[in-house]
Amino acid sequence: MKKVPKRKKKQQKKQSSFYKPDREANGHQMPHTITTRKQNNIGELIQMKAGKINIKEMKKKINKSMGLEAAFDLREKNPTQVTDWIPTGSRWLDSIICKGKMAGIPVGKITELAGQSSVGKSYMAVQIAVNAQKRDIFVVYFDSESAIDPMFLEESGIDLDNNWMYAQAITVEKVLGTIEDLMNDYPEQRFLFVWDSIAATACEKDIEGNFDPQASMAVKPRILGKGFKKLTLPLANQQCALLLVNQLKTNITTSIAEQYTTPWFAPGGKAIEYMSSLRIWLTSRKSKASFVFDENNRRIGSEVKAKLKKSRFGTQDRMCGFQILWGDGIGVMDEESWLEVIKQSSSYRVGGGWCYLKDPKGKEHKFRQKEWKSKLEDKKFKEMIIKMMDYELIEQFDSGKSNIKLEGEEE
Repeated sequence: MKKVPKRKKKQQKKQSSFYKPDREANGHQMPHTITTRKQNNIGELIQMKAGKINIKEMKKKINKSMGLEAAFDLREKNPTQVTDWIPTGSRWLDSIICKGKMAGIPVGKITELAGQSSVGKSYMAVQIAVNAQKRDIFVVYFDSESAIDPMFLEESGIDLDNNWMYAQAITVEKVLGTIEDLMNDYPEQRFLFVWDSIAATACEKDIEGNFDPQASMAVKPRILGKGFKKLTLPLANQQCALLLVNQLKTNITTSIAEQYTTPWFAPGGKAIEYMSSLRIWLTSRKSKASFVFDENNRRIGSEVKAKLKKSRFGTQDRMCGFQILWGDGIGVMDEESWLEVIKQSSSYRVGGGWCYLKDPKGKEHKFRQKEWKSKLEDKKFKEMIIKMMDYELIEQFDSGKSNIKLEGEEE
């Protein structure tokens, strides 16, 4: 008889660790855990181990994906931090812009300088341009009104031969395009772009169309909204500053409460409000007491109140005051305004027509108010005043104990 071969038992397939039974439902096995696997060069399956993400590799990948350097370590140098400031010409104003430090116009950001008619917007913009040149920043001045006088610029301190370029602001589109082109053509150069004024600059549709205001309604705000989106990051990455000189116009409203709380508005749309890191509004009093006259009773300047309408540096709604001259002595009367700060210090007192100021050592300095400017010619006295101002405006405010306020600041 022939031997019948034994049937081989069917070998059960080993279930992969990729799939482990947990429980049965309706006769089907349910997954318990799923383990990620990866195939190496030899072809073997190995299990990936969890670990920390390589930040440097991720940074390189993001930059490669973006096509430029867009990923930064915020503990190192990065475009979000403002490392340089352009002084405004008023030490009082520079002291209240950024919490805890002496500041000015932030480099790498957009700043709006808006003001009433004849309040001194252009004069202050020129002072900022002068200080930018001293920092080796190239100034490009866009003028929409063709109103800048070369003699006035030179008297203000502008060097017309170095780091300066004047250009007419033909249209909004051309100004925005020129700013973008200059940054692309000179990537290593820092610029200060002064646009004077954005409210008086027409868009191309205004020039090509008729005089009907309805024909180009809301065109400029839409252009600015698109333009600022393109310029904000390049300005930060290249450490350039854009200063927008704007006009404050009367807010015509039927609400009596709004007339008192919001008497002014700056045209140009919401893009300026959102994209600006700093907004400074300049206003002046109507009374004759705010005017500055010379010895011949000619008006040569006016008193200005500056308010931080918006500040990303922790100082919104702070105010200061100073005088701006446009007569023989052009510029901001900076040192004259220091006395208004010192007057509110606990070290200052008045008696019998004399002013008394006690220094940190306890010594009392005596002078008359009209002698303030000549008193500052003493270097030691001036250094003491600067330290007192820094203490009152910066250190005290940073600690929450500041008591220096401009008249009407609490409103």
